[in-house]
Amino acid sequence: MSTPIISLKVDVDTYAGTKDGVPRLLEILDSFGIKATFFFSMGPDNSGKAIRRIFTRKGFLRKMIRTKAPSMYGLKTLLYGTILPAPKIAESFPDILRQTANGGHEVGIHCWDHVRWHDYLPRMSRDMVQSELDKAVRLYQDILSCKTGSTAAPGWTVSPDSLQIQDTMSLHYCSDSRGDFPFYPVVDGIRYATLQMPTNLPTMDELLGTEGISPDTINAHYLSLVKPGLNVHTIHAELEGGCMANVFIDLLQRLQQKKCRFVTLSQAADEAKRHNPPHCGLFMKEIPGRAGLVAVQGSCL
Repeated sequence: MSTPIISLKVDVDTYAGTKDGVPRLLEILDSFGIKATFFFSMGPDNSGKAIRRIFTRKGFLRKMIRTKAPSMYGLKTLLYGTILPAPKIAESFPDILRQTANGGHEVGIHCWDHVRWHDYLPRMSRDMVQSELDKAVRLYQDILSCKTGSTAAPGWTVSPDSLQIQDTMSLHYCSDSRGDFPFYPVVDGIRYATLQMPTNLPTMDELLGTEGISPDTINAHYLSLVKPGLNVHTIHAELEGGCMANVFIDLLQRLQQKKCRFVTLSQAADEAKRHNPPHCGLFMKEIPGRAGLVAVQGSCL
């Protein structure tokens, strides 16, 4: 039986997550000798505008209450872009992006405007999608003096236009989906050329408050889900780098005791490409614990 391999995918959604969560995660990961893959939101933090989802996404309010979102994210974050102006994220903290890269971690692009992509991508024109990615790419290159090799869509939200544009960017891979193993996506009969590295473990906010899972029991649940081969675990700078940092430390301790091996997503993609990943369908659908639709791997062709 092969050794479990863990690839930590860190989504950095907010100004506070960049300012406070990322440095905390870097400290934690360095103490364990683990390298992770960080995806940064590059533009404005419009988190407060997500409140509209109460009226447009079934289960969103219930999830906010179940996960105690106001205490997890902080009041200021929940007001950015509404009562409070939306602060610029990467532009405010370029040294944090550089510190992450210089520490040997992989750095990719999450988005320009997290809320806009997550909530409006299906209604965006191709030019609008291109503009969102172009702005993020330019700022990334200005800060890190190199081109990005990967992107990860907010909320695992994709469209035919976003997939097609990613194919023009010469990316090593994307991590836009939920699924079981690396694959090349097929949507409406069109085969796309950029490898998908899907998240295959549930996120903390999807689990907390469901079926009796609490901060005290969640890590035992995670260990029950870890399987031989590649396990892609998405964490959030705002949670595992914030009020749930001690829970995350405990998880890393347990995974190391289990003799799991840690790799970046880029390293996992290198290994996957050596084995000719299949083409599989990609569909927007609901998954447990998350409000709204996400991109989910389907059957292989």
